[in-house]
Amino acid sequence: MMKRNLPVAHTVIFDLDTIGLWNLICKPGNLNYSHPYCFSNEIIYWDVNERSDRLIYLNGRNYVRRFNSWIEYEGYTLTIGEENGPQSFVKWEINVASNNRSSLTITIYPHILSKFPRISRKILHKLWIKPRLKKYLKSVLLGLLYYSENGSSVPKNHFGEHPWFS
Repeated sequence: MMKRNLPVAHTVIFDLDTIGLWNLICKPGNLNYSHPYCFSNEIIYWDVNERSDRLIYLNGRNYVRRFNSWIEYEGYTLTIGEENGPQSFVKWEINVASNNRSSLTITIYPHILSKFPRISRKILHKLWIKPRLKKYLKSVLLGLLYYSENGSSVPKNHFGEHPWFS
């Protein structure tokens, strides 16, 4: 199961209440404005029963996101990966931080190490996967923060290039 993979998470606090933060992350195509490594974020399906989109990164990597759970003002879960390829499990969670402030945590359970023996996974996760995914998550969350504070699209690679997505 994907949830057994070693997770990587990052949290950022926003000067938005949970409703404002939810409205920021639930809009179809929002990654076009808030994701520093996004070339395009195209909707595949977007209705009450099914949500999925395509995220094409700056380096041409083409991933499909399929949303599993969708809980208004709290967050959602999704799988992401190449179409018909291995998928990573991702959680986006909103929490109250203080009056009119809320936090967003993104947790990724990456598929990339699933085929390795358990002991190798832990070492590779610590030395290779976690540092790169932590940088990625931090940039994605700071991109959302940038968009929420400035009302304009985050510049591409604004927080530095990434070896997997730039």
